[in-house]
Amino acid sequence: MVLEQEDYHMEQKIILDCAQLDQGSVSAMLTLAKKLKREEGMKGRGNTNPGTDSSRRVSIRDKLLIKEVAELEANLPSTCKLDFPDANKLYSFQLNVMPDEGYYQGGKFQFETDVPEAYNMVPPKVKCLTRIWHPNITETGEICLSLLREHSIDGTGWAPTRTLKDVVWGLNSLFTDLLNFDDPLNIEAAEQHLRDKEDFRSKVQDYIKRFAR
Repeated sequence: MVLEQEDYHMEQKIILDCAQLDQGSVSAMLTLAKKLKREEGMKGRGNTNPGTDSSRRVSIRDKLLIKEVAELEANLPSTCKLDFPDANKLYSFQLNVMPDEGYYQGGKFQFETDVPEAYNMVPPKVKCLTRIWHPNITETGEICLSLLREHSIDGTGWAPTRTLKDVVWGLNSLFTDLLNFDDPLNIEAAEQHLRDKEDFRSKVQDYIKRFAR
């Protein structure tokens, strides 16, 4: 009964704290927060049953995600939207980026994000699901974004001090500030831009019409 009352108060606090969040995100955080509270309750009772299902325990990653997703949604760029297909999996979500300026204005680009169990010692794994003509994203979805690199000699790669907010803002900036033609992943796209910017723009818009509506 005590745990049920604590669960209720915890739910109300999350709902109040996350009043502006997407409903799917709130549901996911409530699910994980309940698991976390029950785990703490079991520890408090000294439950050391070796038969306990370890898959039901809340990982360090999930504890971080409860906080980071709330912070992220409270500071989400106006051109972005998050979607959590499964409320039990806060570590797996989709990000939609809808640029409102530049070459990619008018497109809707979907990114799949999976946060590994070793987070935050390692970065999330991100793939672009929308076919795109972009110097820093291949047509098959690989992404060149320094903060997603686990190892970086220039100090711009992943570090445990980074959060999901950094990842989402970084992906959003690939369509504006971080659009990089000098160090491309899609060399053909970068070379086309160098030769003929209008031809590049035309191909970008063609891809948007075909794949990013």
